[in-house]
Amino acid sequence: MTYTSPPISEQQVTELRQLAALHQQVKGELAKRIIGQDEIIRDLFVALMAQGHSLMVGVPGLGKTMLVKTLADILDLRFNRIQFTPDLMPSDITGSEIIEESGDGKRAFRFVPGPVFSNLLLADEINRTPPKTQAALLEAMQERHVTVAGKTYALPSPFFVLATQNPIEQEGTYPLPEAQLDRFMFCLRIDYPTPEEEVDIMLRTTVGAEAVLEKQLDAEQILSMQQAVRAVPVPTSVAEFAVRLVQSTRPQSPTSPELVKRYLQWGAGPRASQYLALAGKVLAVLDGRFNVAQEDVSSAARMVLRHRLIANYHAEADQVTTDQIIDQLVEKAG
Repeated sequence: MTYTSPPISEQQVTELRQLAALHQQVKGELAKRIIGQDEIIRDLFVALMAQGHSLMVGVPGLGKTMLVKTLADILDLRFNRIQFTPDLMPSDITGSEIIEESGDGKRAFRFVPGPVFSNLLLADEINRTPPKTQAALLEAMQERHVTVAGKTYALPSPFFVLATQNPIEQEGTYPLPEAQLDRFMFCLRIDYPTPEEEVDIMLRTTVGAEAVLEKQLDAEQILSMQQAVRAVPVPTSVAEFAVRLVQSTRPQSPTSPELVKRYLQWGAGPRASQYLALAGKVLAVLDGRFNVAQEDVSSAARMVLRHRLIANYHAEADQVTTDQIIDQLVEKAG
């Protein structure tokens, strides 16, 4: 049975035509505080419009936290930041019930929401908190609600988690379980700035003046744009390419290439195919097209797949990275 996408409405076409301009406006506002990082900014915008969470990996001092805080200033959304530490408890994230006494002397429980009740949540150094607390955030990321004392509380919409992680210092950290990594749409790697960008960063950040930012989007606009993006069709040939690429990452598959069987322990699951399609839709619209092409899926392959592939000791011994494996698989799948 062949699935046929429903037609895009006129209103959705109008909204999609505005998307590229909105991206440039958001990028322009971010440039008032953030130097360079154009690709990361685009990828965060893609994740936002595709309703996906993102994990940002980079050494300290590259502006990960500043980037997220600036994005929150530009978007008219409720923003909270959680600094993850080893002593952080699930209730510190989700909230807890407290006993309140009324004027007539009666006592009752009242739920006090935690910082997860926001539209844009910055999970700073997410790997520094124990698994029990990580699991509380996982429920919020996947189900978009939290459960406290047997009661379920819905989170605001839109809900977007941006988590940061330091790849250098691993002592005393708690690596994210695969189930939680799989909930992140993208894994974005932030690199050092160029010499020219670093000079600009130094000159801008050592003066007293701070840039004034203008709001560009609000929650209602974002939700409407997210729905419009999902209406963009994915041709069957492109869907088959995305699935072929994801399935080629699984070393247990008899059709996977020798490269995968030698260097990977586990591959990506079906959620990766879904995220490749969603990312491809946003990338196509940003390029002025209302139809996903194979190059859109290829462009999203690294950031969708890199945190879903588990390399083995052969890859470490031969100094083969997951990005190198993904690049070769994209070439073979095409």
